[in-house]
Amino acid sequence: MGIQQTTRANYLYIFCLIIGIGVVYALIFQGLYWDWMNDENYSHGVLVPLIAGYFIWQQRDELQRISIRPTNSGLLPILFSFLILFVGVAAQEQFSMRSSFIFLLAGIVVFLLGWEWFKSLALPIGFLFFMIPLPYIVYDALAFPLKLFVAKFSVLSLKLMGVVVLREGNIIMFPHTVLEVADACSGLRSLMSLLALGVALAVFSQPKISRRVLLVALTLPIAVATNMIRVIGTGFLAQYYGAAAAEGFFHEFAGMGVFVLAMLLLFASSGLLRKVWP
Repeated sequence: MGIQQTTRANYLYIFCLIIGIGVVYALIFQGLYWDWMNDENYSHGVLVPLIAGYFIWQQRDELQRISIRPTNSGLLPILFSFLILFVGVAAQEQFSMRSSFIFLLAGIVVFLLGWEWFKSLALPIGFLFFMIPLPYIVYDALAFPLKLFVAKFSVLSLKLMGVVVLREGNIIMFPHTVLEVADACSGLRSLMSLLALGVALAVFSQPKISRRVLLVALTLPIAVATNMIRVIGTGFLAQYYGAAAAEGFFHEFAGMGVFVLAMLLLFASSGLLRKVWP
């Protein structure tokens, strides 16, 4: 049976299912949207469902040829999603509540359409995890060592440039001012967005799985390296032109410029992979 016939025969059932999900997850989706609009670390989240939808649209011809074989084994991930939702609500833990929707979506696909459909839709469903902010305890655990790494090698670079500078942890001290390598300069903020972009770019531009994995892995050094450039530039300006020159407009402009540079490097890496690894 094809998807079109199934949808026509069960449109009322599917409509009720969508309404039910909307009622259960209304407040969860509202909080998620608020994070997208107000948390710079996850401003890319609003684009993730659109990219996932484009993944599905690209496979529309292939999906038409897949037979629909509903299976009760899809109830397992559905029950698991409700368990995660219950635990998240009980503990008021946002990541669990939001992740439960993705597991629920996977279970519904298996239950109504079958495992062959799930295999074809695994990428767009899994891609939705990029729209969910990490728990702050995980974010802080990742950001702190990255801040120390960026601060350490930025100071080494500044010393090679002849800048008088000392470092204490993530604090960079100059003769006339002190700078702090904050979370935004650790590279983790741009890494979250760059990782989602890297996965999408890898799927669109790289036909081989090995090349896709390598391109996605390159997002980490690219994010860290570009943020080191930001810290080095800020330190150089603070040393020779004062702290005021490194703050305000330059600081905001450098944040945008760093991400643009990271995207250009990612696209360049994708093109280089296609040439040197045919």
